[in-house]
Amino acid sequence: MALVSLRNLHKTYQRGPEKVDVLHGIDLDIEPGDFVALMGPSGSGKSTLLNLIGGLDTPTSGEIEVGGQRIDRMSAGQLSQWRSQHVGFVFQFYNLMPTLTAQKNVELPLLLTHLGAAQRKRNAEIALTLVGLGERLKHKPNELSGGQQQRVAIARAIVSDPTLLICDEPTGDLDRQSAEEILRLLQTLNREHGKTIVMVTHDPKAAEYASHTLHLDKGTLVEQAQRAA
Repeated sequence: MALVSLRNLHKTYQRGPEKVDVLHGIDLDIEPGDFVALMGPSGSGKSTLLNLIGGLDTPTSGEIEVGGQRIDRMSAGQLSQWRSQHVGFVFQFYNLMPTLTAQKNVELPLLLTHLGAAQRKRNAEIALTLVGLGERLKHKPNELSGGQQQRVAIARAIVSDPTLLICDEPTGDLDRQSAEEILRLLQTLNREHGKTIVMVTHDPKAAEYASHTLHLDKGTLVEQAQRAA
């Protein structure tokens, strides 16, 4: 059974008097354990599709089922709760709180749970160790490199043990060496820890780390490619 299933998905935005059709009838299945790279020219609808899969936006019409749940039918409050339990997000610019340590940044999603302070601290330490920053728990973002800040962001994304990781240009602000380290980390999370990952990227080299590549053009899926294991 697919983890993510999209059926006849449409998204239209109203910009003043004009309607802008961003996605047109998307049909897509993403299996558990997939690592999907989503590519396409600027304005093709990549980030819109990613936001719909992650429950950050709602479709104009069509169905979105994730883990057996129809998230297109959820209210804003239900979506917020669902995201906190099932999805981890990694963005291009890290979105870390500058006044908090790495550990405290990673703990943030756990403040929405029933966990006590000691368990939140422990879980954050485990997540930071998993991404190779076990020695940087007390460092603030300005004391870390860009690649290290993105590792903190990934630790924050996985600390709640979500089923699905949503990554929007996760290497777009990094030099090549740091980018490759982040991509190898995502690949490890996929292959060794079973995380299903959907990643928007403009970089063909980044897409090579994924198991599948999907191409969007003008709001339509135009090509799918699967890489050999």
